[in-house]
Amino acid sequence: MTVIDRAPQSILSTPAPVRTGSSPEPGEGPGRSEGSLIGRVVRRLVNLTGTLVVIGAVLVFLFLAVGPRFMGYQTATMLTGSMAPEIVPGDVVVTTEQPVADVQVGDVISYHIPVEDHRVETHRVVEVIANPDGTIAVRTKGDANDAVDPWVATLDGDFVYEQAFVVPVIGDAIRALRTPIVNTILVYGAPAVLVLGVLIMIWSRPTTPQTNTDAGTDTDTGSASHVDAGPAAGASDAGGSDAAVAGRQ
Repeated sequence: MTVIDRAPQSILSTPAPVRTGSSPEPGEGPGRSEGSLIGRVVRRLVNLTGTLVVIGAVLVFLFLAVGPRFMGYQTATMLTGSMAPEIVPGDVVVTTEQPVADVQVGDVISYHIPVEDHRVETHRVVEVIANPDGTIAVRTKGDANDAVDPWVATLDGDFVYEQAFVVPVIGDAIRALRTPIVNTILVYGAPAVLVLGVLIMIWSRPTTPQTNTDAGTDTDTGSASHVDAGPAAGASDAGGSDAAVAGRQ
């Protein structure tokens, strides 16, 4: 009897290389990382600047528009240099109510002048006059003026507004905001800046990278099927050899 020994043939396959993710994508590198970092820094600076501007605008609005209604003070922008150097053009004078009976020489008060357009004047008291009817009148003078104001002003009511403190420069910003060109810029520019800020926020959102899971699954399945098919084929060949030997017997 002749015995034919045939070893099973297995088909071996080399697994496909799997990308670990450590190697950079095409186009990635130190230059691109530095550019992304600079972009993030610029966006943060822009956002911080915008936030500070908004906060400042809200505080100024509360100080000039809301505060006088609820906190009992008034604000006036100095337009001339008559009170220099203590108060210069562009400064905002904040005044609070004081009893008329307490007015003294040297106080800086805001009052309506009794002549011309009855505008509000902020000058220093140089003389206090008690009228026979019980009212109080004052003579005033600007610190930078050579002469006393050419009128005597009677202080009506029980209170007069006296200087509390001065906010420098802010009056210039207020007057600039009232000019036609600035109003136009605010009307059309503010919405544009708002839209631009929203677009920047949308574009700056990080994107989540997608992994190629399907390709990995296909590779693993193909390798497993190749490895398993080898012994099956070998077993089939061996069975055929045994059958041939049995037939010869």
